[in-house]
Amino acid sequence: MLKFYFNGSPNPTKVALFLEEAGLPYEPVKVDTRKGEQFAPDYLKINPNAKVPAIDDGGTIVFDSNAILLYLAEKTGKFLPANRAELLSWLMFVASGVGPYSGQAVHFKHFAPKDQNHDYAHNRYQYETDRHYKILDGHLKDRRYMVGGAYSIVDMALWGWARMVPFKLGDDAFARYPNVKRLVDEISARPAAARAIALKDKFTFKAEMDDEARANMFRHMTTKVA
Repeated sequence: MLKFYFNGSPNPTKVALFLEEAGLPYEPVKVDTRKGEQFAPDYLKINPNAKVPAIDDGGTIVFDSNAILLYLAEKTGKFLPANRAELLSWLMFVASGVGPYSGQAVHFKHFAPKDQNHDYAHNRYQYETDRHYKILDGHLKDRRYMVGGAYSIVDMALWGWARMVPFKLGDDAFARYPNVKRLVDEISARPAAARAIALKDKFTFKAEMDDEARANMFRHMTTKVA
């Protein structure tokens, strides 16, 4: 059975959404990143980048959430748009833009040390995250879904991060992206989305962002390389 290495963060949740939508049997394997389980030698054999998610599909290992979505879509033939060029363009837009900038926006808004001045970095990542969502909102203005006329892995990839817009950009941020919010609301109302979000609740993850968690989540804070 497919093993799914995960926690409750945006990237694993979008893979959980595909697994639930496709009805694929899988074994969830928790990786508690606040406890540093992503650095365990056995897990590094699965993902040398020490991130979640990853899957082991009968010996075929895939890591990076967008690679996993594409792999599973091609394997099953589900949620795969016919226009491959458009699929790859928007999937990579999420992979190389939306995800990384959203992650950095969250970091500098919520987790960067408060005793240091991060105004430049905070403003840069807030600006770039906002810019990406404005592009998405414009694209969705006259479209129900991101690619073609059907729900696909691109929508799942976007949903993983977009449902967290208020946490990244402020409580009122969704008002700036009404078309993105419409898509997020539609996907979030699907039973598979509810199951994907609830998956983490079947396990116990470390909740505290204490010194141990910060050391495991943000190793750059204790290691100077420049």
